[in-house]
Amino acid sequence: FRRVLFRSLKVFLRNPVTQVCLFIIIVTALLGLFAPWIAPHDPYENNILMKFAPPDAEYWLGTDQLGRCVFSRMLHGIRPTLFLSILTMLGTIGLGLAMGVLAGYMRGTVDEVIMRVVDVMLSFPSQIMILAVVALLGVDIQNVIIANIFIKWAWYARMIRTAVVKYTGSNFVLFSRSVGSGDSYIMTRHMLPCISAELAVLASLDTGWAILNISTLSFLGLGVQAPTPEWGAMLNEAKNVMVSNPEQMLVPGIAVVVLVGAFNLLGDSLRDALDPKEVRRSE
Repeated sequence: FRRVLFRSLKVFLRNPVTQVCLFIIIVTALLGLFAPWIAPHDPYENNILMKFAPPDAEYWLGTDQLGRCVFSRMLHGIRPTLFLSILTMLGTIGLGLAMGVLAGYMRGTVDEVIMRVVDVMLSFPSQIMILAVVALLGVDIQNVIIANIFIKWAWYARMIRTAVVKYTGSNFVLFSRSVGSGDSYIMTRHMLPCISAELAVLASLDTGWAILNISTLSFLGLGVQAPTPEWGAMLNEAKNVMVSNPEQMLVPGIAVVVLVGAFNLLGDSLRDALDPKEVRRSE
């Protein structure tokens, strides 16, 4: 298994699309981490006399309707846009992993109960459910994260259960049971490594979905609230001047598209690299 995983990793890293996507994601994350030291201006500083200033040496991307530096706000907006999306992904994958492994390995009553709950959760449109949860808990970014985790875990639980079921009858699992290994040992030492590839693909794709979802809710006024810089919230502010100054929507809009596309293409490249046919072809 380790040999196959190592070969798949080599195929994955050799892909030019993977290299470009990793470059975009890593650079974006580093810019977000060091935003307070890189940003040339305070993202909250207003200068109404400089509103809608064109790009120049001082304001690289110009200014918005309040005279705030768009470049500085974009850098500071990486933190809520990217890092909160990663937090959402970790919560979703973590809960879905726990429920999916339990359902796929334990089977019987445990499987039936978890899967029936999953069926109920999946019977409602996810976006409508998220809006309902946010309306019930209140407009706040923490409630948005809770709503995303509460709604989206069911989809991942079903995917992970399907992956776990493939290995429950494998020889190494049966041998581990025969020598007296406990269920917790088998699930952590055998099942998790076997489904790690599927988890990596799901995590990559889920991060792109979380970025898009948090930005969408912030654009609708249900996520990050003004004046906190966040790409979706910046789009919400720019929509008021969409006709007179359409360039205000271009920068955050393009940034969201590029970052979401990088995560989605990274997930596709990882899925292709884990294909045994692709591994053999590369050899």
